[in-house]
Amino acid sequence: MTHLFQIIPLALLCGQLFALADQPPNIVFILADDLGYGDLGCYNRDSKIPTPNLDRLASQGMRFTDAHSPASVCSPTRYALLTGRYAWRSPMKRGVLGPWEAPIIAPDRLTVASLLKQHGYTTGMVGKWHLGWNWPTKDGAPPATGSNRLSNVDFTKPIANGPTAHGFDYYFGVEVPNYPPYCFIENDRTVGIPSVPDGGRAELFNRPGPMLPGWRMVDILPELTRRAVKWVGDAVKSGKPFFLYLPLTSPHYPVVPAPEFKRKSKAGDFGDFVFQTDWTVGQVLEALEKAGVAENTLVIFTSDNGPEITGEVNPGAYDRAQQFNHYSMGELRGAKRDTWEGGHRVPFLARWPGHIKNGAVASEAICHVDFMATVAELLKAELPPNAAEDSLSLLPWLVGGSATRPVRDAVVHHAGSGKFAIRRGDWVLIDSPTGDDDGARGEPQWLKQKRGYTPDNEPAQLFNVREDLSERKNYYAEKPEIVRELKQLLEKYKVEGRSTPGPPQQNNAAGRRVPAKSTSPKS
Repeated sequence: MTHLFQIIPLALLCGQLFALADQPPNIVFILADDLGYGDLGCYNRDSKIPTPNLDRLASQGMRFTDAHSPASVCSPTRYALLTGRYAWRSPMKRGVLGPWEAPIIAPDRLTVASLLKQHGYTTGMVGKWHLGWNWPTKDGAPPATGSNRLSNVDFTKPIANGPTAHGFDYYFGVEVPNYPPYCFIENDRTVGIPSVPDGGRAELFNRPGPMLPGWRMVDILPELTRRAVKWVGDAVKSGKPFFLYLPLTSPHYPVVPAPEFKRKSKAGDFGDFVFQTDWTVGQVLEALEKAGVAENTLVIFTSDNGPEITGEVNPGAYDRAQQFNHYSMGELRGAKRDTWEGGHRVPFLARWPGHIKNGAVASEAICHVDFMATVAELLKAELPPNAAEDSLSLLPWLVGGSATRPVRDAVVHHAGSGKFAIRRGDWVLIDSPTGDDDGARGEPQWLKQKRGYTPDNEPAQLFNVREDLSERKNYYAEKPEIVRELKQLLEKYKVEGRSTPGPPQQNNAAGRRVPAKSTSPKS
């Protein structure tokens, strides 16, 4: 693999990086939840949702058209983003964490936040964690998952091994908006004691569990917005460079746009919720401007996976396409949980005035797992061999603006079901007869007919996504040499414990619970 350092003019690149070292930038990483490739106006001119702030962000920076989440579901993407390691190497081999599950980030694993903290940054996180905690219980038994025994969680005690144990100086948010406990968490404590039951309201797809009296889902996003804006102001006063990780709870279900955002789109409540998400981004950008730090702040916006479908939220992505002629997945095939492009190809915007060219568009294939190495190169920090095993730096591309060779040799995609796909150049191999999550969640018949998807009777799927972005034609039988090459590369990545240069590493065995080795966080 050829690193981009070798293909950008050396004098230009060295000059840029020398300047960066003298004045380290602030970093704001905003992660939307279940936002599709076609939901933003800057990606889809036929979008029925106004996104003025995100469109402006794109015009002021770089818009990637071939960016991918490391998985097509939530928890694995968040793990990979923060660690630079594909989550299928962790104990989590499929799916997402359920309510009350323990952390999947090992206590001794380096994260982006801990790396930045080591280099003098103040670090904050506001939003959805969904990477597990060690919940204290009254009886010493694991937290119960049945609605009749959830009271064994002791909400008067600190919660161990959450964000503040993984490099963040400050945390405010929720585990998952439709998971108990239904309350905010600040640092390592619940904000109040959830003492009344939420029996699992069907219209919100909630899991049953304890709730704070007066808790309202519609208040979550506005409060996260307020807290993020406040944190930026406080961080600026510290005099240190700062890192804000802002994983939003929207437009993930429950889809609950605030009253002032209702009927502001032409795509129903979901569209209104995306519009509110755009407003939240605008509030954070405005906070940077007011604090006088926008010029020296790298802002990244993206999504954790593709759009949700019916069954989890109604109307889902396919229903919206029929009802409102709004395609959250754009022209891509598939949606959340799938290995088809619609499951993991997502919007990705980056702005850094004076360093990233205004209005730049990049067709480079990148992945969220690359954030860790990007930060390390920004800091001129050497990553240890047992960290960021799958991460490659995007910084030369961002500050150089163009290149003739790829950042990475290949990207591994991972479905909610645990199925794999691997992308190299124009070709993507889905190592399964279908690209949907479990063989039953595929596209509706009307969409298959409209787009002309051909039936697949092969053991796997091979698509050329440059000439066929909608993945209509399966080349598996026609291109055995490409299939063989991609299978071998995928196996190599699995066996060696990494996909970047360096000594082989061990993948974790399957299982959800990482034994707690660190002490409980301070009260």
